This record gives sequence, structure tokens and C-alpha cells, in this order.
Amino acid sequence: MSAKAYLSITADIKKALAEGKPVVALESTIITHGMPYPQNLEMANAVEAVVRNNGAIPATIAIMDGRFAVGVSGEDLERLAEESGSAAKASRRDVASLIVKGGLAGTTVATTMQIAALAGIRVFATGGIGGVHRGAEETFDISADLEELARTQVAVVCAGAKSILDIAKTLEVLETKGVPVIGYGTDAFPAFWARESGHKVDHRFDTVEEIARIVSLQADLGLGGVLVANPIPEADALPADAIEKRIGEAIADAEARGVSRKDLTPFLLQRIFELTQGQSLTANIALVENNARVAARIAVALSAMTSAQSAVRRA
Repeated sequence: MSAKAYLSITADIKKALAEGKPVVALESTIITHGMPYPQNLEMANAVEAVVRNNGAIPATIAIMDGRFAVGVSGEDLERLAEESGSAAKASRRDVASLIVKGGLAGTTVATTMQIAALAGIRVFATGGIGGVHRGAEETFDISADLEELARTQVAVVCAGAKSILDIAKTLEVLETKGVPVIGYGTDAFPAFWARESGHKVDHRFDTVEEIARIVSLQADLGLGGVLVANPIPEADALPADAIEKRIGEAIADAEARGVSRKDLTPFLLQRIFELTQGQSLTANIALVENNARVAARIAVALSAMTSAQSAVRRA
């Protein structure tokens, strides 16, 4: 049985994909593990609205009842948000086991990419990618997101890597794996809550049409994914020095409590939320919406370019 046998794609998204219309994939761990109900449902609906308002169709992805659910909406989205406390977190290693078990799981960046590619969706909006954790030279804690970017032909629009990570090492691994890091309107690689990390992107482009061409050519050349770095809007960014101090405190707390592996990122994000008195979550929502906006525009440009190419071939 092929992997596509486990796909459940809603009728509207299936029709849109068949007609070559722009579709943007959205992850679900931000719903299941990012914030409590009902704020998570409000955020999910707001992000989907941003995608629609920019000309594309949102496709929230999750694992539900032993299936790859593409286009979670309505009652299913509310169920995912409401039962988030009992939902699993699905990275690539967990997929087969979670399908066998059934139930609910939010999909990480890596798993969302995997399912999006399976469904034929080429653009994906998230908050920030996972990467190399600080101290990885001892723990070897490196996110599966980086490996997925190397092999899966999906463009991931993000606000860089999460600030809790070792960004220099994350960029080194991306370089080793041949993943192009494209700055949308920026020369600097962003650091999630902060607009700059102190590191550069590989290439800068200032229009979504140029990025759409890169995504298309990357696929034509048989290469992997594309990472599009889109800084958090200036008005919503947190001061880099201040957030770095809070990250240091959160990491110290995690070490003191023995938190590690897949529990580390959720713990750090929650602790930083507490230390910043909620400012980190406000910024997180703003950057996710901004990434959804840019991803939708890239998907629209990609759809238009593909349609034009098809028209030329038919002529």
C-alpha cells in the first residue's frame, strides 16, 4: 500500500490542487502544543483567514484517526484545538506508530512537509524551523526538520530558526545538506522573535515572483526544499538582547529540571512565555500571520507561473 492511501484531503483542497490553484500548508503543533484552548483555535482561524485574504487556500495538516488529514477545518479543527492536551506531537519517526494507534497528533515542520509533498502542496508557512540545539556537541540534539528540508521539495516560509537554538550550527547543517536559505527582503537571517540573528542568508530576493521561480527550478533540478526566511514585522519584534537573556534563563531552568529531547522545545517556549509575561506569544502569533501572508503570495505567484508555462506548452 502506498503512503497516499493514508491521505484524507478535503474536497475543496483536492479540487484546488487539481486545477492548479494556490494552496498553502499549515502545521498543527502550534495548535496542539503552542497555546491553550480556545486561543489556539482563534489563532488557527486567524492564520487561515490571512492565507485566504492573500489569494490562496489554507490547508491545515494533522494526523487524525490514523489518517494524514489535509485541510483540517470546521468541527475537525475545533476538535483538534479542544483536545490539544491529549494530542501527540508527530515528528517523522512517530508517523507510522501514530497511524497505527489512531487518535490525534499535531504535525511538526518535518512531518507537515512530508504530508504536504505527498498531497502535492508546494508551499508551507510555519513560525520557525527546528534546528541544532545549544549544546548539541554533547547531546546531539538536532531537529528532523533539517533532514526533511534536504530531501522534500516544499518551500518553507518561516521567521528563521527558533531563537532557543544554536543558529550558527543550524545554518552550517543546512549548508552541508544543500538547503538554500533565501532571505525575503532581507540579507540577515532572522531569529524568530528578533529580526536579526547576526548571521546572513545565502541569497536575498525582494519579490515573491523571484522566489516562486526558485521553488519551481529547485524542483526541476531534482533538489530538495527551499527555506524562505521572512523576518517578524518590526513593530512586533522583541529586542534581541532582552530575549537572549530570557532564553538563557529558560535553558538553565530546563537543565535544572532534567528536561531534554522532544520535551525541550515546548518547555523552553512555555518558560519564555512566562518570563516575558506573554510578549513572546504575541510576537509568535504576529510572525506566523506574517509568514502565512508571504507564503500565500508565493503560492499565488507559483500558480500563475505554472499556468503560464502550461499555456505555452499547449500553444
